[in-house]
Order: sequence, then C-alpha cells, then structure tokens
Amino acid sequence: MVRERLPEPLKDLVDQLAGLPGLGPKSAIRMALTMLAWPEARTRELGRAIHELRDRLCLCDECRGLADRNPCAICSDARRSRETLCLVAEWDSLLAIEDGGFYQGLYLILGGLLAPLDGVDATGLNTDVLKQRLAQGEVRELILALGTTLEAENTASYINNMVAREYPHVSVTRLAQGIPLGAEVKHVDKETLRQSLLYRQNL
Repeated sequence: MVRERLPEPLKDLVDQLAGLPGLGPKSAIRMALTMLAWPEARTRELGRAIHELRDRLCLCDECRGLADRNPCAICSDARRSRETLCLVAEWDSLLAIEDGGFYQGLYLILGGLLAPLDGVDATGLNTDVLKQRLAQGEVRELILALGTTLEAENTASYINNMVAREYPHVSVTRLAQGIPLGAEVKHVDKETLRQSLLYRQNL
C-alpha cells in the first residue's frame, strides 16, 4: 500500500486530509504532494490559516451563522427586509440561497432537523433563538426552507404549530414544491431555488 511507504510526517498529513469529506487516500496523497511542492511561505500561510480558523470565526447572535464579526454582514445590512425571516437547517443551505441573489430578507439557522430516532429533539435546535426573533415583532413572514425529507417535514410541522400557537401575527410559508422529494436545500440548483422562493405557499 502506497501510504505505508510514505515518510512519517507525510503519512500524518495524508491521514488528516483523507478524513475530510469527499477525499479518499489517493486524493489525499495528491494534495499532500502538491502542498509539498509549494514554496515554504505558502505552506506556512495555509497552516496558519487552519490554526487560526476557530479563533477568527464566531457565531452570529442573530442568524447563528459562521462569521468574522457579530452581527454578520447579512444581519447588519440595513438594506435587507427585517419582515421576512428564512429558516434553514444548516449554514450551507443559507449559502445556497444567498448565492442566487434573489432573496433580500434575513435568515436563521436552525442547527439541524428534528430526528427523534437519532436523539435530536427541539431542545437540540435553535428554537429558543427563533422564538426570540419572532417575539421582537419585526418578522411578518417566516419562510421554511428546510427541504422535503421526512425529518424536514416533521420539523416544518412542529415549527408551524409553534408559530400558530405563540405568534399568530406571523404567517408561515414554505418553499414551493419545485424542490424534488427527498432533496436537501443545499443541493438544489439556483433556478429551482428561485422559483421555490418566488412561488412559496402558505402552510
């Protein structure tokens, strides 16, 4: 096996890289050898960026997204509508919608979906943050952009019931069913996302 014949420092790096999503041992070896061919200053800069990653990032108090300042650039943008709040399960779903450039409201990252069999209930999600945002009285429409998986449907039902009970002044909509059944928001193409937001429906 090629890995076993590598010098120990290179083997350590390959093992770390191979643990990343989508990277197998062969790809990890190619990446490690590419880094080894870089000028020393470039590899040290990469190492510094990785080392300082956690120190330089924070969670936005308002949307719970990763950012380099608090509140983040989206939440502090005065041009965005504060009357619409788009609820997504994870940060990469926010990035997918934001990349389209067709939504000009604010976001909240739920931090996952209800999955009782996996031990994820409402207490493990950012439902308290959602309640705080809705209690402020600015939000008039909550858009559920959670996907169409079984977990997403269960989460949408839970959120809809909670909002109807505690915040009746807030209308709850969901992405239109242009999104294929079983798909996750982060994997949907831009045009489907645009149409889903444009033709969202009341729950």
